Amino acid sequence: MTEVTRAEYCVIACAEAWRDAGEVLASPMGLIPSVGARLARLTFSPDLLLTDGEALLVTPDGTVEGWLPYRQHLALVTGGRRHVMMGASQIDRYGNQNISCIGDWERPKRQLLGVRGAPVNTLNNPTSYWIPRHSRRVFVEKVDMVCGVGYDHAAGARYHRIPRVVSDLGVFDFDTPDRSMRLASLHPGVTSEQVREATSFELAVPDDVPRTRPPTAEELRLIREVIDPGNTRAREVGA
Repeated sequence: MTEVTRAEYCVIACAEAWRDAGEVLASPMGLIPSVGARLARLTFSPDLLLTDGEALLVTPDGTVEGWLPYRQHLALVTGGRRHVMMGASQIDRYGNQNISCIGDWERPKRQLLGVRGAPVNTLNNPTSYWIPRHSRRVFVEKVDMVCGVGYDHAAGARYHRIPRVVSDLGVFDFDTPDRSMRLASLHPGVTSEQVREATSFELAVPDDVPRTRPPTAEELRLIREVIDPGNTRAREVGA
């Protein structure tokens, strides 16, 4: 097996978000989360539902296997039977996410995507995040606008849960007493100090941080030969 790239570790970390998920709809946003969701379906989460993003359920190779009308899609979303992995222009210690604007909402310095479906996603079904460039500009003390709802704003929402945040440096969760972000694993070649320096808030860091697990030989074959032979994953994480 040739050397595993950082991008492939990120694929594995994203795929693990859907481990043993059962029959739930995966909604990955981004190249690496999409490869990860397909890998999960082909290996440890065979009941995972994948969609073409419009109206069809598909297999990992794109073959149509069912119809997903909009009303059924909404039923999955609002009933907790979808796990979406979104991006974040900003994210804070409690998992609040911003994809709308940088600066004050009334006079923003920069306009971004807009709130879109982030509040519904985060309050009604599990939501993880993929951030390809871990930096202090993204991991901020306080987001400029709350789009995706974090643990300090969820107010006991029934299906609110943020299973993980994956970046090009490591994996993060909220398994702390105050539900603040914790470093769960480091990708190979990354140190805890590097993560701290790239994060604007105080991150919970265990004394002994494990490494992100490597892909098995079969998982690596699937990534390289079946799911992403064109190596599109390197566009998001080149290392």
